Amino acid sequence: MALRIPPLGQSPLIRRICGGLLLAVTVALAPAAAAAGFVVAAFATASVPLLAATGLAVAAVVAALLGGAALSLLGKGGLRATAALTGILLLGVTGLAAATVFRPMPTPAAGRVPSDVRFWNLPTGSRIAYVHARAVGTPRPTPVIFLHGGPGTPAEGIPTGGRELAADGFEVYSYDQVGAGRSTRLSDVTGYTVARQVADLDAIRRLLGADRIVLVGQSWGGSLAAQYLRAHAPHVAKAVFTSPGALWGREYPGSKAGEPWDDLTPAQRSRRDDLDSRPRLITASLLLGVNPRAAHALAGDRELDHWMHELALLGKNTTSCVGAAPTEAHNNPQGFYSNQMTVKDFEQLPDPRPVLRGVHVPSLILRGQCDFVKPEVTQEYRRTLPDSRLVRVRGAGHAIAHAQPRLYTALLRAFLLDKPLPAPEAPGSGVSGAGHASPTGP
Repeated sequence: MALRIPPLGQSPLIRRICGGLLLAVTVALAPAAAAAGFVVAAFATASVPLLAATGLAVAAVVAALLGGAALSLLGKGGLRATAALTGILLLGVTGLAAATVFRPMPTPAAGRVPSDVRFWNLPTGSRIAYVHARAVGTPRPTPVIFLHGGPGTPAEGIPTGGRELAADGFEVYSYDQVGAGRSTRLSDVTGYTVARQVADLDAIRRLLGADRIVLVGQSWGGSLAAQYLRAHAPHVAKAVFTSPGALWGREYPGSKAGEPWDDLTPAQRSRRDDLDSRPRLITASLLLGVNPRAAHALAGDRELDHWMHELALLGKNTTSCVGAAPTEAHNNPQGFYSNQMTVKDFEQLPDPRPVLRGVHVPSLILRGQCDFVKPEVTQEYRRTLPDSRLVRVRGAGHAIAHAQPRLYTALLRAFLLDKPLPAPEAPGSGVSGAGHASPTGP
């Protein structure tokens, strides 16, 4: 009697092996399909329930098609078995999503607002928190406005040098930019633009009744001051750029202007990896690239502002010179969406240098010896602004006011009062390489 060997694909063992492998693939692909459907749906809507429903629908299709085929190979096919498997997988996907993407990150209660904080209600729609050091004696006509960095990383209280300037007769203000600190959070995060920041600053100038103002910008605040100077140069009496960020965002996108995270310790790197790997944050970051409104609907301001605050605490001492005293922490909250959206907008703006080369506003540019920002970024300000002077400060990192508070204050006062700056290379001055800018551009 002849023995007939079944074809390889018809072998019961092979079919069971293939069925088991396909079932494993189905179980693995269902969550991935749900995540892909969730993110892709954001091209059409910012509604989180609709995104979730789309993700589950995509997962159900994958589970039904692949799972049904797997059950058939295993000899357990049929509509009822396929429906049961699909239901089980959807329950698993739902549970996984609830424990990760839909699990809110920590949102501590808002801290007490210091008694010296006041608020402006601007015609732009922004409610801006600020502090004010009143001028001693007869106020000078040009108030001094400090611009914090970030975007979205506010300071707390009167900045270093502010009270001394007030004693010199200047009205001194420091405010939380829109979307940061105790100022307005926008319901539509696409409203965080450089133009909005510039409009808020000009509205503040008008509210103060000042024809001209003095700007002191730290880091991103320097970039913002340059943008205001480009748009409203006649209303700027003087400008100070302290460790300024990029002059033109498109030239230095991302961290190309300088990387502040290079000097983390192994423990700090581990902590940062933990902060960056949170599934809800990763999902919100993906949605930001597709539909920022959907990202905001998923993860709101309070939780992501707190996440950014934790990140800022982790890196607060990484931009100083080696051996510098630790930077004091504060509880004025960061602004995640203000940071993300303003930076994105900043990197799409046209080159401001052609306009700024014709702006004749006295400007002081300060650069710390250990600043992580690339020297050519700072030098760009000196080459572009015709009436500028660059001063390099020894023993200081990105936060010159923290590392060299007395010298920083002395430089501010001398510049604003039209007095000689501390002499370069003078013993103990901490200043080197001061020089007037070339009147021509790069």
